[in-house]
Amino acid sequence: MKNQKLKGNFLLLLAALVWGVSFIAQSKGVETLSPELFNGIRSLLGGVVLLPVIALLDGIKKKKGVVVQPFDKTLLLGGLVCGIFLCIATTLQTYGMIYTSPGKAGFLTALYMVIIPIIRLFCGKRPNLVILLSVVIAVVGLYLMCIGTSFTLNQGDILIFFCAFIFSGHILSIDYFSPKVDGIKLSCLQFFVCGFINLITALFTQEWDFGIILSNWL
Repeated sequence: MKNQKLKGNFLLLLAALVWGVSFIAQSKGVETLSPELFNGIRSLLGGVVLLPVIALLDGIKKKKGVVVQPFDKTLLLGGLVCGIFLCIATTLQTYGMIYTSPGKAGFLTALYMVIIPIIRLFCGKRPNLVILLSVVIAVVGLYLMCIGTSFTLNQGDILIFFCAFIFSGHILSIDYFSPKVDGIKLSCLQFFVCGFINLITALFTQEWDFGIILSNWL
């Protein structure tokens, strides 16, 4: 049990590292692509990359005699719900990054650390003192690292502030569905849902120039 908890904490730390680096990629991507097109492509790429991983892991499970979870109603519903939350959150976030810095965007997005315990409190789940103290320390630390000496709000900051609420819903949805389904299949489905919604929207927000798209590969 202790090893599983350590493994989970390590994976979340690794996810935070990858996600933090992605703010810089987002800020560069929206210089030439609309948020919908940028997020649509990157989300579909995320889904495609997970397909061989799913096939490999399912093959290993079958060899070991472990039951492989099918794409049932619970998994499909989870992918749809999480994908819609992810789509709205990343769209607000990426639009906000047109007007604000990656550092401030990272700080405002991370306010979900405060929002989630508040939502859970209204749902009758009281966070313990250690979690509350950790949230305060994390928010202060993020502020000092990302904002510095001055803090002013513009329209981009407001969009990202709202995206923090949507990301809170996204994380709580994952928290609800992940114990019930295969986590990697859930991730794959949410990426495809997010990607397709964004690309359909992108048809109306930007003329597709495949030269510009390819120039953003890095």
